[in-house]
Amino acid sequence: MKNILFITSDQQHWSLLGFINKEVKTPNLDRLASRGLYLSRCYTPNPTCTPARCSWLTGMYPSQHGAYSLGTKLMENVPTVCDEFRKNGYRTCLIGKAHFQPLLSTDEYVSVEAYPRLHDLEYWKSFSGPFYGFDHVELARNHTDESHVGQHYALWMQSKGYANWRDYFLPNSEAFTFPEDKLARSSHRKVEPGQAWEIPEEIHYDAWIAERTNAMLDEFCRKDEKFFLWASFF
Repeated sequence: MKNILFITSDQQHWSLLGFINKEVKTPNLDRLASRGLYLSRCYTPNPTCTPARCSWLTGMYPSQHGAYSLGTKLMENVPTVCDEFRKNGYRTCLIGKAHFQPLLSTDEYVSVEAYPRLHDLEYWKSFSGPFYGFDHVELARNHTDESHVGQHYALWMQSKGYANWRDYFLPNSEAFTFPEDKLARSSHRKVEPGQAWEIPEEIHYDAWIAERTNAMLDEFCRKDEKFFLWASFF
C-alpha cells in the first residue's frame, strides 16, 4: 500500500492554474500536473467548503452525510475514509483548515470549532486528536485576517516569536464577542474594508501548513509509518 499526501485548496477556481492560465504563476502545481494525472471534468458535490470537504472525507453526498451547508456539523458517528486507513495500519493526519463544525455551538450540536473555544489556546495546546478518524490534527479556520483565527495556527505564530499575532487580525464582531474571549478584546488593529492584509510572510497560514506538513512527513518517514496526510490549504 502506498502513502497518501492529499493537498487541497479552499474554493480555488479552475482557471487559477498556470498551465491553464498564463496570467497565473503556479510552478509547483504545474509540475504536479505534468508528472501526474490531470482531471479536467471533475465537479464538486457542493460549491461551499464545509459540505464539499465533508464529502471528500466521507465519500458521501451532502444529503447523506448531513453537513449540507455552512453552519452545519458533520456528526462524529459518520464513517470517514480515515477509519478505513486506520484499519489498514495507516497513521492519519490533517494540517490546516477542517471546518467540519460550525462557529456556533449548541447543546444539541456541540462544536469544538466554535467561539469562544477557537481562542482558548490552552485547550488547543492539549488537543491534537482523535478527530473524525484523524490520529493527529493541527487546525485553524479563519479566512485571511478574520477574527476566527486561533487554534493551532495561533499557537504556531506564538512559537515563532509573535506574541502580538492578534495585531494582524480583525477584532471580533459583536455577534461573536464573549466575556471569556480576552484575546479578541485586546486587539488594537483598525482595518478599513478592502484594505490589504499586512502580515509577515513567515507567519502566513500557508507557511504554517507547509512547515507543519513537511514536519509530519519527516516524522512518518523517520518512523517508517504508512500515512494518509491531508494538507488543507485556505
